Amino acid sequence: MDQGAAVVVMAEELLEIRPHELKFIFELRKQSSCSIQLGNKTDQYVAFKVKTTSPKKYCVRPNIGIIKPNGASDFTVTMQAQQVAPPVLQCRDKFLIQGTIVPFGTSEEDITADVFDKGSGKYVEERKIKVVLTSPVQSPLLLPVCGERKQDSFSETTVLKDVSPAGVENVSSPLRDPEGLDVSEDFKELKSRLSLVDSKLKEAELTISRLTEERSLQNRERDALRRDLEMLRKTGGRAIQVGFPFLYVCAVVLVALAVGYIIHP
Repeated sequence: MDQGAAVVVMAEELLEIRPHELKFIFELRKQSSCSIQLGNKTDQYVAFKVKTTSPKKYCVRPNIGIIKPNGASDFTVTMQAQQVAPPVLQCRDKFLIQGTIVPFGTSEEDITADVFDKGSGKYVEERKIKVVLTSPVQSPLLLPVCGERKQDSFSETTVLKDVSPAGVENVSSPLRDPEGLDVSEDFKELKSRLSLVDSKLKEAELTISRLTEERSLQNRERDALRRDLEMLRKTGGRAIQVGFPFLYVCAVVLVALAVGYIIHP
């Protein structure tokens, strides 16, 4: 591209950005996402990069790309779940979108920091977009306000390594209520009470099991005694039946001896 064409490109915008701001519906401990469409307003291939002043707070997919001539490309920004609500939903975060013309055949792997280096004399377009937070239920006390900074420090947005399936970095922090108060102590107390109740339930289960076993043993002993009584009854009857003939025989013998003695003195 000759120098005259470069001047024309510099006089015109490379990218058309829609919408002109990132609007998130803010809810505590919930993620929120929104999309931005970039339109290539030239007959050249345009590479873009997305930076933000709060790289740990947002995840951008994709954060770099190449747009075909007169084409369009989208990227999605996800705000991580926040544990504390900002005052009156005030937001000071900003995003910077850089765009520059690249040769035909350039791939995303070829997009490095040098591609957007202004020191090489190439034209790099930079467009800032602000972040606006809105409440899910519009309230006069929670109106979206976007603060301004005298100086913004933008950092590159990268693909996070420790991400959830939704593409947002997993962040562990103390639980807080909607007013920003730490409720970790209440959670610990509740956990302790649940542990105590669980211990009492286990103790009750052991007591019930022991009582059930003792009752079963008593039933078995009672059945055994019942069987023994039945056996004694049957055995005692036979003894009587067997014993009477023996006594009868003895009596007869004695009578016979007495009679014999009388007859033969």
